Amino acid sequence: QVQLVESGGGLVQAGGSLRLSCAASRNIFRAYAMGWYRQRPGKQRELVALSRSSGTTNYADSMKGRFTISRDNAKDTVYLQMNSLKPEDTAVYYCYLKYNLYQEYWGQGTQVTVSS
Repeated sequence: QVQLVESGGGLVQAGGSLRLSCAASRNIFRAYAMGWYRQRPGKQRELVALSRSSGTTNYADSMKGRFTISRDNAKDTVYLQMNSLKPEDTAVYYCYLKYNLYQEYWGQGTQVTVSS
């Protein structure tokens, strides 16, 4: 079992920034993908950003230009830099790690609250 430990969530004013971190208990070098999803109140969980082993990244349209995902394989950690935060970014942010079809893991979630 792989443990994902998230940190960096909190309360921030609109226009502010936060940096989320997610540390894995297993080496992520060979992981197919690692990244972030979020679940806003009353909504389904949605993609925020993914970093793939190929080097490509994917962002949800509403996050492009504001959020940046990065991955440090030496530290088995993925980061999400969130700038220009909006109240609608308020959500629980979940770390996600996928090695293959049969090995997918989720973090416990970290709350991000953006006040107007």
